[in-house]
Formats: sequence, C-alpha cells, structure tokens
Amino acid sequence: MSQAVKSPKRDAVFPADRHALYDLHQYSAAIRSGDMLFVSGQVGSRADGSPEPVFADQVRRAFANLKAVLAAAGLSFDDVVDVTSFHTDPEKQFETMLAIRAEEIGEAPYPTWTAVGVTWLAGFDFEIKAIARIPE
Repeated sequence: MSQAVKSPKRDAVFPADRHALYDLHQYSAAIRSGDMLFVSGQVGSRADGSPEPVFADQVRRAFANLKAVLAAAGLSFDDVVDVTSFHTDPEKQFETMLAIRAEEIGEAPYPTWTAVGVTWLAGFDFEIKAIARIPE
C-alpha cells in the first residue's frame, strides 16, 4: 500500500519593489527550498511590466531585477551557482550581453552558465534565471 507524500509549502521570495509581471503571469520571483534558492527568469521589465526599449538597458534591468530578488533572500550574485540566460537574437546580442555580464558577475570562480537562443520572450529580448545556494 503506497502512502501519499506531502510536499512542503512553497517558501516564496519577492523583492520589495516587485514588478507587475509576477501577478500578471502568476509566478513567484523565487522559491526557497532547503539551502537553495530557485529564481524565476528575470527580464528587463520596468515596475509596470513593460520592457526597457534599448537592449543594453534591458539586460542591465534584468540583472538589477535578479539582484533585487537575491537581496530579498539575503543573498548576492556571489551565492549564485547556476545561471541560464535566454536570447532572442544571440548572434547580434551576445557581445553586448557579455560586456554587461562582466560588470555584474564579479570575480572567478564563476557560476555555471547556459545560454539559450529562443524565438519568444513575451516582448523581451533577454531573460536570466539563477539557482543560488543559501549559506549556513
């Protein structure tokens, strides 16, 4: 006879100045599970959920949104162990993204990173998601 396994309640994390997309698309900014923080994809959205029109500004805003979520959990980019980024036109965008990324991620050793080319990001051109380890 099998027993149903209850899953623990999700421990959601949101930044203080959360943008409109969380409610509009019904997702949490991050979920804390044990000593890990799973951060949803962050885009270059303004507070009202609209995208920054200039690609470089969109990437900077996406990193700022990611940092705000990490900070809400008491973490920084130094705690990030894995990153996935999504790009609507990697060939044209990658050089700009790499320059901004170099400013944002700090010193080596770097987190793992997977970049994925996609055809659609709901009006955005760049998205970044991360997994962080919560220090003891």
